[in-house]
Amino acid sequence: MAKDCQYCGTSIFIPESGAIVFNPEHIIEVVKQFPLPLAHESEEAYVFHYHSQAELKASIEVLFKTSTPDYWAHILNTKTSQSLPISIQHLYERISKPELAAIIHDGDFNAHLQPIVDMKENRIFGYESLLRTENQIPGQKIFINFLPSTIYVPEFCLQHTFQIVEEFNIDPSDLVFEVVETEKIKDVDHMKSILDTYKSSGMKVALDDVGAGYSTLEMLNLLQPDFLKIDRSYIQNCHTSPEKQAFLYKVMDRAKHIGIKVLAEGIETRDEWNWLHALGVNYGQGYFIGCPEAVPEKELILP
Repeated sequence: MAKDCQYCGTSIFIPESGAIVFNPEHIIEVVKQFPLPLAHESEEAYVFHYHSQAELKASIEVLFKTSTPDYWAHILNTKTSQSLPISIQHLYERISKPELAAIIHDGDFNAHLQPIVDMKENRIFGYESLLRTENQIPGQKIFINFLPSTIYVPEFCLQHTFQIVEEFNIDPSDLVFEVVETEKIKDVDHMKSILDTYKSSGMKVALDDVGAGYSTLEMLNLLQPDFLKIDRSYIQNCHTSPEKQAFLYKVMDRAKHIGIKVLAEGIETRDEWNWLHALGVNYGQGYFIGCPEAVPEKELILP
């Protein structure tokens, strides 16, 4: 898929009517399930026309009923003859949530930074970069995470990221890429390849939401992240919960043995801060320390 990597981040609008084009190697599986009529076939491509996004969405849903398609197709705008590659899964996500694609396409968001503090030295260690929509509706949340499933060939797919880092003269060691571990990744070797590619370029990597998904503690030796972020569900009221404390003791012991820094996210009270500080957690993040802001505090000021 290296030839398609340049399109991985492209924010495209799916035409209201058009065609979906499959390569011959995928057509046998698709023909058995795809309800759209076959309009054209050749040795190079098989073309299915759709007359509305609702029709396209319903057709792709048929594929998801039996399996999760992991192959690629091309969306053809029959009015402009423009063709863009896209994975079936991402195509379905885009037509299911068109408002998210519109936000990205229009740049209708701004950056906020939430402070992360060194709990031993009581100083700002860094910031988590978050995105917020310009006109965010109260109660609605938009989360943008780094998902390993979006990176097919790390040495190719990450080149754009590395080019931007070099273009803006950013110190790679100042960048920490967080993997959302709750994705329940099946291919551990592929995930390790992604993390190693970041590391080889001088960047840091972290496992996010540790404890909320698969057995991360058993994966630490294999993946060797620089940081691990403990899921907020284990932080809330940690000072009064023996179960959470047992888990946190285990995390700290494993991380110390491997040489990984631990970051507790979701700290909201003084009691939680005090207990985690006594435990020896390296870094903290949460509303008790500071909320995400467009212009965050540069000095640590605890309530």
